Amino acid sequence: MLRFDLKETIVMIPIVLIALTFHEFSHGFVSSKLGDPTPKLTGRLTLNPLAHLDPIGALLMIFTGFGWAKPVQIDPRYYKDPKKGMAITAAAGPISNLLLAFAGMIIYTLILIISYKTGLFMGALNKISYFAIMFASVNLCFMVFNIIPIPPLDGSRVLGLFLSNEMYFKIQRFERYSMLLIIVLSLSGAFSAVIGTGVNIVMSGIVHVCNLLLNAVL
Repeated sequence: MLRFDLKETIVMIPIVLIALTFHEFSHGFVSSKLGDPTPKLTGRLTLNPLAHLDPIGALLMIFTGFGWAKPVQIDPRYYKDPKKGMAITAAAGPISNLLLAFAGMIIYTLILIISYKTGLFMGALNKISYFAIMFASVNLCFMVFNIIPIPPLDGSRVLGLFLSNEMYFKIQRFERYSMLLIIVLSLSGAFSAVIGTGVNIVMSGIVHVCNLLLNAVL
């Protein structure tokens, strides 16, 4: 559901820009490594957020916790195995968000260590820890949202690797209609339970790793 909190929104804006930018850049970078010059030719091999921004998707991500960026144009004809190349390229985006979430939680863990060692947990440290938690959470929301197997989300491309060509292309033909469905479901809050469950599962794994780090240091 749509929500508004001024403090949270101010924090969310840079987080959303970073999450969207790295997600789409990763798609373009992997596609180019697989032999596709299209991302570079269309100016998408950049970390400039403006090149990747989709206004509706960004606003939804700020106010609902999940959304999308402007899709990177790719040409699977350059891949040795188009279906496999599409799956690998699609997976790169969510993986980048997972790595960013992990980085956010590592920063949060380091702040806990500093706080324990110095006895301080106020001012700048408190603000950084809040940002780190939000950063990790938003990136995980974006990751989980994008692995839902509904075209044009990344999950549908990865799922295609396990489908017959006939079934794969049949599903992709409904892409233009499914985008409207995704917007409606996002605004209605229908994705919240699914994404919340997915985020909790992945976050628990990240927290477990961070706890191991804490125990090793303290």
